[in-house]
Order: sequence, then C-alpha cells, then structure tokens
Amino acid sequence: MTEPVTPGKGDPGTFYEAEWDEHVAVAAATRAALAAPFARLVEAAERAIAGGGKILFFGNGGSAADAQHLATELTVRYVSDRAPIAALALTTDTSALTAIGNDIGFDDLFARQVRALGRRGDLAVGISTSGRSRNVVRALAAAREMGLGAAALSGGDGGDLVAVADPVLIVPSHATARIQEMHITLGQMLCAALERRLGLV
Repeated sequence: MTEPVTPGKGDPGTFYEAEWDEHVAVAAATRAALAAPFARLVEAAERAIAGGGKILFFGNGGSAADAQHLATELTVRYVSDRAPIAALALTTDTSALTAIGNDIGFDDLFARQVRALGRRGDLAVGISTSGRSRNVVRALAAAREMGLGAAALSGGDGGDLVAVADPVLIVPSHATARIQEMHITLGQMLCAALERRLGLV
C-alpha cells in the first residue's frame, strides 16, 4: 500500500518529481494488484451489454466526473467509430439530483435512480475513493437487491463497498489524487476492452 508523499515546500521542481514518483509507484502497485478483478469487471460489463442491458455509473465530486466521462466514452466512442454501448451516468440530471437530495435525502441520491432506471441484468458501477460514500454504497446494495450486477472502483481498504459489490477494484493507495488517477485509467481500459470483447472495433 503506497502512502501519500509530502514534498518540500516552495520548490516546484522537488514537488514535480515527488508527484511523479508517487504516481508511478501507485500505478505499478495497481498494475500488480488488479489484473484479476479488472478481468472480472470487463466480463461483467460484457455480460450486461450482450444481454441487452446497460451500465450505470455514479459517484461524488471527482468520481461524478469520472462517471460522466466513462458513460460518454461508451455511448459515443472510445477511439474508433462503432455502434453505441448503452451507458448512463446518474450524476447529470440536476432536477433529479436536487429533488432526491431535498425530498428524500442525499444518501439515496443514486439508489433512487437505480431503482427507477435499473433493470435485472444491468451493471451498476459505483466509484468512491474511500469506499465509504453512503449514497454509493446504498445504490450498489439496491442494485444487488434488484438483480443488477454491482461493481465498484475504490481505494485504501475498499471501505464498505467490499460488502455490496463484486468485483471491487481497490487502488492500493490512501492518496485521493492518486486513486482518482488510477480510476480514470482503469475506466478507460474498461471502455477499450469492452469494445474489443463486443467485436465493435
């Protein structure tokens, strides 16, 4: 497990090198640790799409941006023009988000949407660097109750996600920035691998 680096203050060059050193170390540790769960994530995504389902992505803050990014890569294209892949980010509908947050509660922000939009055979992918975002955990629990696949991207020890999702891709770091960097790398690898497994490129 790699730990955050605190470079010396005031020296951009030292900071620059330390950030790269930490990024490379976390990338190497992630590469070594996550080949098997990544393969299982690709298989779960392929199973959902090949069965006529879709992938639902969700998370908070930077993870919300990742959810939108990955859903767009699938519905539009990753590299080459090809048929669209059904994917949706549950982080983009401001009316739904504010109504759920105001009327029901922030903890149900994604679970409510999963219950409304998810169907048996879909795949829900929750993204939380800590693994302790209650709205992500509750949404994945709802997905499992409904017969959806439930997968997650996390970091540290995986937090509460390990009890509600499988596979969970846990980046071996406690540094939020490094975990987020690995999440988008893994997510884009998922998009590329899914295109190939579905025979679209």
